[in-house]
Amino acid sequence: MMKLRAINGWIVILLVVVGTMTAAVRYPVTASVPTPGHTNRVFDVGEGEEYSRISDALEQVSDHDTIRIHPGVYTEHQLIVEQTVVIVGIDRPVIDAGHQGEGFRIVADSVHIEGLEIRNVPTSHSRDHAAIRFDRVSGGKIIDNRFDDTFFGIYLARSHGVEIRDNQLRAYQTREAVSANGIHLWNSNHAVIADNIINGHRDGIYLEYVENSEIYDNHAVNNIRYGLHFMFSDDCIYHRNRFEDNGAGVAVMYSKRVMMEENEFVQNWGASSYGLLLKEITDSEIKHNNFSGNTTGIRAEGSDRVKIHYNRFQQNGWAIRITASSMDNMITHNNFIDNAFDVSTNSRQNNSTFEANYWDKYSGYDLKGDGYGDVPYRPVRLFSLIVERNPMALMLLRSMFVQILDLTERIMPTITPETLVDEKPLMSEVSL
Repeated sequence: MMKLRAINGWIVILLVVVGTMTAAVRYPVTASVPTPGHTNRVFDVGEGEEYSRISDALEQVSDHDTIRIHPGVYTEHQLIVEQTVVIVGIDRPVIDAGHQGEGFRIVADSVHIEGLEIRNVPTSHSRDHAAIRFDRVSGGKIIDNRFDDTFFGIYLARSHGVEIRDNQLRAYQTREAVSANGIHLWNSNHAVIADNIINGHRDGIYLEYVENSEIYDNHAVNNIRYGLHFMFSDDCIYHRNRFEDNGAGVAVMYSKRVMMEENEFVQNWGASSYGLLLKEITDSEIKHNNFSGNTTGIRAEGSDRVKIHYNRFQQNGWAIRITASSMDNMITHNNFIDNAFDVSTNSRQNNSTFEANYWDKYSGYDLKGDGYGDVPYRPVRLFSLIVERNPMALMLLRSMFVQILDLTERIMPTITPETLVDEKPLMSEVSL
C-alpha cells in the first residue's frame, strides 16, 4: 500500500511539471477567448447599422468582442485597436486612408483582422506609415486582406507569434527612395508568413532581427530591390516560395542557420541581379531549389559552412559566383545545365568543395562504370576570370577567340584555381 501511494505521488508531481512546461511554451491564441463573466458582443459597422464609422465602434469594444464591417468605402485612418478583438469584413469593405496616415495600429495582444481592403497609405520620408501595424504585442492574425497603393503594407515591430496569411499586397512606386516593404518585420520572432502575393514594393518581405520564423508558399514578383531580404535574422526557414522578376530574388545577409528549401528563383535579371545573394552568413543549407534564367543563380561573399546540394541551375548567366573569402562550403549533387558560366570566382584560391555534381559541359568518360567521370572537371572557365575583372569583355562570349582560350586552358590549366575542381563529376543528372 505504501509503495502504491508513493507511485501515485510521483505521477501527480510529473503531471504538474509537464503541465507547467507546456504552458510556458504556448503562444497566445487569437481572439474569441471568452472572459469569465463577459458575454462576447458583436458590433456592426456600415450604412444603416449600429455604427457608421469603424473608429466609433473601436471606442466601445471590450476584450473578445467582434467588429463586423459591412460592404462600403470607409474614409478613415489612424485606427487604434487597444482591445483583443476580431475585426472581420463582409464582402471585403474598403478602408481608404486617403493618403492622410496609416490604417490600423494594433497595441493589444491576439487581434485578428480578416477580409478587408486597405488602400492609399501615404509615402513619407520621416514616418513609416503602414496599412496594418502591430506594435509591441504577442499573438494575432492578419488573414485574407488586400492592400492597394500602401507605403508599408504590414509592419510588425517588437511583436511575436503573429501569423500573416493569404494576403495580396500591391504598390506602384518605381524608385527605392520613395517605396517601402510589403511585409516588414523588425525585432519580431516566431512569425508565420504564408500564401501571400507581394508585388511592386521595395522588398517583398523584409526581416531584420527576426528569429525562429517560417516563410512559405509566398509569391514575390516585380519588387524593386529583393523579393525576400534577411538582415541579422537567425534560425529561420523559407521554403516553397517563388521569387520572380524582382530586382534580385533573395538576399540573406549577416544571418546564421537559415534553411532555404524548394524555392523557385526565376528571371531575376539585371546588370547586378541575383537569384540568391549570400553575404556573410554561416551554417546554413540550400537544397532542392530551382535557379532558372537569372543573371547569377547564387552569389556568395564571405559566407562559410553552407551546404548547397540537390539544386538545379539552368540557363543562368552565372550559376554560382563565389568569392575567395567564402570558406568550407560544400557544393554537391547539383545539376548545372546550359548556363553561360557554371562557376566563377575572383581568385586562384578556393576554400570550398565541389564534388559529385552533374555538369552538362563535361566531356569525360566512365570506363569504370561507377557513374562518375574518370577525369576531374574544372568548372571555372578562364574567360570567366577575365570577365570578373573586365566586365566589358563579356561581349566576346560567343567569339572564336574565347573558344580557343577555353580549349587551351583545359589542356594546360595555368590560371584557373587549381583546387576548384570536381574530382568526381557525375555522368548523368541528379534525380531531384
